[in-house]
Amino acid sequence: MTEETPGFDEKPEVPSDATSDDAAKGAGSADKAGPAPAGEELAEVGLQAQLDQAQAALGERTADLQRLQAEYQNYRRRVERDRAAVKEVAVANLLAELLPTLDDIGRARDHGELVGGFKSVAESLETIVAKMGLQQFGKEGEPFDPLVHEALMHSYAPDVTETTCVQILQPGYRIGERTIRPARVAVAEPQPGAPKGEGEDEAAEESGGPDKG
Repeated sequence: MTEETPGFDEKPEVPSDATSDDAAKGAGSADKAGPAPAGEELAEVGLQAQLDQAQAALGERTADLQRLQAEYQNYRRRVERDRAAVKEVAVANLLAELLPTLDDIGRARDHGELVGGFKSVAESLETIVAKMGLQQFGKEGEPFDPLVHEALMHSYAPDVTETTCVQILQPGYRIGERTIRPARVAVAEPQPGAPKGEGEDEAAEESGGPDKG
């Protein structure tokens, strides 16, 4: 009978607990310390890119809103300006139709016929057209201006030094800067060969006067 020698077939006992724990801890620490920093950097880069994209989109939308608001303000101004122009033209056309009536009232006043109820009606009409912006112009003695005067009669006079309105045949009317009708006048010019006024003599002397032979 053969005797078995103890210790040859049996493996020596190894403290397995210490070895497995150490390995697990090493593996765990390697997993935590290695990939974590790279992942955080990628996440920050992604968030920054999204933030930049959102800011760019916000800037574009803000610019679009400002452009739309400016266009709307320009549109409102154009509409208000056109509305005012249409209103002014309509009022001018209406008042132009009333000018013959106003001329009749003026002639009746000059002849002393504006009395009684007719006077009250005439004055009410003149008040209404004045509130609508109608202004009368044209006075005797003022210099002739072809932009606001229409000369219907012409003569010469010794007592004028320039072309002058000597008679208002029909007054002119305007609304603001718009002339509805020019003042229709009779004008007088200085007589040919009449002595020049003092101011004209001084101007001639300053310019050197006529050449002397």
